[in-house]
Amino acid sequence: MNIVTIAYIFGVILLYVTIWLCYRPLKVLARVAFNGLLGGAAIFGINFAFGWLGVTIGINAVTSLTVGLLGVPGVALILALQHFFV
Repeated sequence: MNIVTIAYIFGVILLYVTIWLCYRPLKVLARVAFNGLLGGAAIFGINFAFGWLGVTIGINAVTSLTVGLLGVPGVALILALQHFFV
């Protein structure tokens, strides 16, 4: 085996280890992004359903992630904070 073949094998092993180490954080990041999108959709639905009552939640990254990660308690938290501080 010459040096080029050894370097190629070492490069492939290094690439595999790097992808293996980065896979879990990317998986977590993708899950958080997906939950943020679901949270934004949930806030849009709440604004659509209860807007005529004056119950609206602003759609931004913080509220979307809060609702996406916490679910119904996140909606209650956002509404309670909005009631007390706005």
